[in-house]
Amino acid sequence: MVAAIAFALTASIAGSGLASAQSSTGGQSPSAERDLREVLLVGNNWEGTADVIRSRGRFRRIARVNVIPDIEERLAEIAADPVRMGYFLAIRELVGEGNDQYVDDMYTSKDGRLLIVSRPSLADVVGLDLRSGEIAWRFVVDGQRSDHMALSPDGRHVAVSASTGNVVHILDTRTGAEVGKFESGDSPHENTYSADGERIYHASIGLVYTAADQPAADATKGDRWFQIVDASSNRIIERIDMGEKLAEAGYPEMSSAVRPMALAADERKVYLQVSFFHGFVEYNLKRDRVTRVANLPISEEAHQIPREGYLLDSAHHGIALSGDGDRLCVAGTMSDYAAIVSRKSLRYELIEAGEKPYWSTTSADGRRCYVSWSGTDQISVISYRTREEIARIDVGDHPQRIRTGAVRRSFVRANR
Repeated sequence: MVAAIAFALTASIAGSGLASAQSSTGGQSPSAERDLREVLLVGNNWEGTADVIRSRGRFRRIARVNVIPDIEERLAEIAADPVRMGYFLAIRELVGEGNDQYVDDMYTSKDGRLLIVSRPSLADVVGLDLRSGEIAWRFVVDGQRSDHMALSPDGRHVAVSASTGNVVHILDTRTGAEVGKFESGDSPHENTYSADGERIYHASIGLVYTAADQPAADATKGDRWFQIVDASSNRIIERIDMGEKLAEAGYPEMSSAVRPMALAADERKVYLQVSFFHGFVEYNLKRDRVTRVANLPISEEAHQIPREGYLLDSAHHGIALSGDGDRLCVAGTMSDYAAIVSRKSLRYELIEAGEKPYWSTTSADGRRCYVSWSGTDQISVISYRTREEIARIDVGDHPQRIRTGAVRRSFVRANR
C-alpha cells in the first residue's frame, strides 16, 4: 500500500512540510502543580512555530516557540534520499497547498517542561525542551508523514498517526520511546482517549488526495475505519465502517471517512465529522448505530464547489463539546464560520470571524470554545453560554490544531 501511495503522490507531482518531563506515573506533587500556568497552544503549521497564549484573564501571547530548530539537518537528510524527497514535495503540493507542514499537533507534558509536536513534512514527533528550545527526543514514524495526536489522561503516553505507515504509534512522553502500536486503515487520522484512559477512539480517512471523489468511485478511497482500541494492550476492540452505518440509517452515499470527533463524557455517544459533509453525525456507541445527522449551512461559494474541489475531501474540520455536554462547537471549514450547536435540539448560532476555520477545542473549564482561522491567521475565543465571540488573537501562519496545556511559571517569567 505504501508503494502504491508513493506512486500516486509522485505521479501527481509530475502532473502539476525536557527529557525529565514527568514522573513514571505522570502524576504531579502539589508544589509542582502550583508551579504550572494554564495556557493555550496554537500550532502554526506553515510557519513551523507554536504560539503559547495565556488562557486566564486577558488573552495574550506569552511566547512563540520554534518547533523546527533542527530544520537544516532534516532538510539535508531529505535531499539525500530520493524517496523522502518525493514525499516531501508531495506533502507540500497535495496537503500543504504549496507549503511545507511543520506542525500538525502539539501537547505539553504534564509537568510543563516539554512541548510534544508532530511534524508532518519531517515524518516525526519531537519533544522540545521549553526552557532551552532544544530537542530532548525525536521519534521517526513509519512511512512518510506524521499527523494527529492524542495525549493520555495521565500524560504518560501520546498516540500519533502515521499517515502513510497505516499505524498509530504509542510513545512515552518522557523519552519518546515507542511502547506500543496498532494497525489502522488507509491514512490514519484522528485519535481520542476515553476519560479514564482505557480506550482510544481512532479513525482513518483514506486516500483523500485522489480526485476520485464521486460516490461511484468510493471504493478507490481505500480502507476507512472507526476503531475502538484497548489502550493497555493496543488490541482493536471494534472496527466500524461508518459509511455502512450511515446507509443503514437512511443516509446512502455518505463517506466512511471519519474526521475530527467529540466524545460524550459518558461514552454513550460520539459526534463525528465525515468527508464531504457539511455538518456532523451522532453515533450511539451502546446501540452501535447512527441516531441523528445534523445538516449545517453551506455558503454560496462552497455550494458551487464540486467534490473534486474539496481540500483533502474535508467540508468541516473541527468539533468539540462544552464541559457540561450541552453544546457542540463546530468548525465550518469551507463556509467560513464556527457554529455553537445545541446537543439536544441541534439548533445553532453562527460566528463568522475569519476564513477557513480548521479546528475547535474546549477550554479547560469547559466554558469556552477556541477556534482557529487558518486563512486569516487568528483564533477566536467563543462563549458556549452566550454563543458569541469574546476575544480574537493574532497568531502565526496557518494555525491549525489548538490544544490546552500548562507551562512552568519560570517559562512565563522568561518570556515577559
